[in-house]
Amino acid sequence: MKQKVTAFVLCVALTTAQPLTVFAQDSQQNQEEGLSLVERGMRLLFDGLIQEIEPAMGEMAEALKEIEPMARQLAALIGDVKNYEAPERLENGDIIIRRKLDAPAPPELAPPDANPPTGAPPEGQIDL
Repeated sequence: MKQKVTAFVLCVALTTAQPLTVFAQDSQQNQEEGLSLVERGMRLLFDGLIQEIEPAMGEMAEALKEIEPMARQLAALIGDVKNYEAPERLENGDIIIRRKLDAPAPPELAPPDANPPTGAPPEGQIDL
């Protein structure tokens, strides 16, 4: 009886081994196809997002070009940001950025230009 059971188990193992390898190959192909579909879907999603964002990025680049001179002025006035405390907002809405006590002396102010750029705000003011 023991030999019959062993022979039966061996036959079952041999007959199921071939379909299992075919199933494993089919499963791997399905996974690859699934990944391919996911990759294409992600590519379509990102392409759509880029097309939607592209005009806004162009507008942002133009805005940055417009504020570049003022940002350079501000950077020249401030110097190293590490020399200042965190900004503090007062009850009236004013924002104060205090210089640290142990900070080195602030950078020298550049002499005002004799010919300020056209459209520049009056001295001491920054348009936001």
